[in-house]
Amino acid sequence: MGMIVVTGANRGIGLALVETFRARGLDVLAVCRSSSAQLEETGAEVLSGVDVTKDGDVQQLVQHIAQRSIDVLVNNAGILRWGDSLESPQFEDMRAQFEVNTLGPIRVTSALLDCFTPGSKVAMITSRMGSIADNGSGGAYGYRMSKAALNMAAVSMARDLKARGVAVALLHPGMVATEMIGVTNGQIQPAEAAKGLVKRIDALTLETSGSFWHQNGESLPW
Repeated sequence: MGMIVVTGANRGIGLALVETFRARGLDVLAVCRSSSAQLEETGAEVLSGVDVTKDGDVQQLVQHIAQRSIDVLVNNAGILRWGDSLESPQFEDMRAQFEVNTLGPIRVTSALLDCFTPGSKVAMITSRMGSIADNGSGGAYGYRMSKAALNMAAVSMARDLKARGVAVALLHPGMVATEMIGVTNGQIQPAEAAKGLVKRIDALTLETSGSFWHQNGESLPW
């Protein structure tokens, strides 16, 4: 396997993914807005200063990769803004989540199209909170909508990239103890989530491209 690219790599699930891939001896380009001591310790190639909502930053990523090919792109960068409700909708927070969670992965993947070769894979780190059928509690409008929109985009991407021999996975990491949701609110640790996510990426084929999976192997409803 060649180069792995992981966005949002400086902490949480992204950092754990970098550590998991590096433990295999793989070449990893860890992309983030700002690096961290933990990320630097992985020995991965680090590219900081990249905000996935900004075209210029993503073009810097393209220029940095140059003529290298990508075996796996993991679109992991994401944000979660609590507090929006029907009684008090937080429209700016909703827009911010769409910019990062939905448009960011499309922007990055589109910009890197020429780096893919037959057999390359794209993994979208999404959430079961984007599942319409699984929504039993309501609320979280911005996050739920941004992830549902990402899921739709990823399925379209799976169709569009099939002719290139590139497969796309939609992956829910579980309720992970990270800064984003609160380390005390998580059900599993980032390392465990990353291990399952990598298994799902390993198992991804063109036949299963566009499917929605929990990192534990469970097929999730739309």
